[in-house]
Amino acid sequence: MVVKEESREGLQQSKQPSLQLQLFLAFFRVGILGYGGGPSSIPLVHKEVVDKYKWLDDEEFSDILALGNALPGPIATKMAGYIGWRVGGFLGMLNAIIASVVPTIIMMIMLLTVLNVYKDKPWVQGMSKAVVPVVGVMLGVMTLDFIKQSKGALGWAVMSGIFIGSLIIIELLGIHPAIVIGTILAYALLSPKKKEVKNE
Repeated sequence: MVVKEESREGLQQSKQPSLQLQLFLAFFRVGILGYGGGPSSIPLVHKEVVDKYKWLDDEEFSDILALGNALPGPIATKMAGYIGWRVGGFLGMLNAIIASVVPTIIMMIMLLTVLNVYKDKPWVQGMSKAVVPVVGVMLGVMTLDFIKQSKGALGWAVMSGIFIGSLIIIELLGIHPAIVIGTILAYALLSPKKKEVKNE
């Protein structure tokens, strides 16, 4: 086991430059294409880190997303920082954060300058409205993936109960999603079933 671990670490170090480049490119694409802020960036992050580079699986990504939503600050930056740290260490964390933030800053300065000049033009207004349905489809596809995954782990009854309950609590009662996520995580950690499994 020790030999395998050492050889794995050596292999990771030898691939470090290309890994850092992959991290930068992955989060650079997210930063450039993540139109509309954090929520619209989430499907792009999923595409890069789960589908393309396979640094995480769907379950790990869901856990990171849930915890990221429960913590303060922009979700895209938090995810970039954690995934970068997990994949490439401290340098990977800095790399991923810079790659996801810097393109947005540069493009915001450039686009706002242009849009302020042409803001009354119909093509500018049409461009903004045309992107919204695409972002909606991306979020919908990711939501369906999470529902399928939850159904497999919890079953239809429990998954539907949590889904409907969360919808009512968040939308109708106006309770912040972080409180709902925190409550579910606390229940999962303190659940008697977990303790029984540990005792066995």
